[in-house]
Amino acid sequence: MSTKMGGQKVWMGVSIVLLVLLILVALFPIRGGSDEVVATVNGEKITKNTLYNNMVKTSGTNALNSLINEKLVSQKLKEAGLTITDEDVQAELDRIIKDFGSEEEFAMMLESYYGIPLDVYKQEIRVQAMLRKLLEPQTNVTDEEISQYYEENKDQFVEGEQVRASHILVKTREEAEAILAELKAGADFAETAKAKSTDTASAEKGGDLDFFGRGTMDTAFEEAAFALEVGEMSDIVESSFGYHIIKVTDKKGEYLPTLEEKADEIREILLTQELTELSNNYMEELYATANIETFLD
Repeated sequence: MSTKMGGQKVWMGVSIVLLVLLILVALFPIRGGSDEVVATVNGEKITKNTLYNNMVKTSGTNALNSLINEKLVSQKLKEAGLTITDEDVQAELDRIIKDFGSEEEFAMMLESYYGIPLDVYKQEIRVQAMLRKLLEPQTNVTDEEISQYYEENKDQFVEGEQVRASHILVKTREEAEAILAELKAGADFAETAKAKSTDTASAEKGGDLDFFGRGTMDTAFEEAAFALEVGEMSDIVESSFGYHIIKVTDKKGEYLPTLEEKADEIREILLTQELTELSNNYMEELYATANIETFLD
């Protein structure tokens, strides 16, 4: 069967559902199918062949289209004499996960909700990195466009009240009570956090969590932190993570960052918009000139 498919919107955001499918398809190749049992239901068997055939029926075309996209883009990259490095893929990943916090938090989300290792996800976003390398030289974001975007979207840049706090986290109330007594007797908060806090990431920084706004922390922790004055230390605060002692080190009221402070962020927003439009048109052109045959029933 021969077919010509429309360009896919492949820029900025790999479908998690499709990614899961691609991983599963890789596990069960078309040739050499297996009668190996992957599950039983009240004694009745489900085989690898049954699982694979069901995936093909439900989402096989979407998975195949994604693989065709990657093949088309990689061919053009090779023609242009360009290559994709691990650093390019990492940079693309950093752009995707910036709203999730750290790479570790994003990796935990992938594993917890979808069972996907981060290394596998990196392989699936290579097509985005390839498109960026091919098309970014065609973009042109001007200072005037950045300024106009800032003026028209000031409301979205307003940052709410924030607090900067350090904490010491332990598992039991008894441990927390003992540490609180030491602190009240004059023990240094940062040194105590380094030695005794179970939150190892912040413990290395003397318990410092940097600035955070409302709606980002455990509710009990957040309420206690925002209620403290700068320099003030809390009593024992119980959260879903354990028992905390919190010290507020700074506060910031609601404010609007300047254009200069937001210029890089706006440039990235406008660049992404340009790349999205360019990539969609580019993929349509590739499909229009490519010789593609598919044999998926």
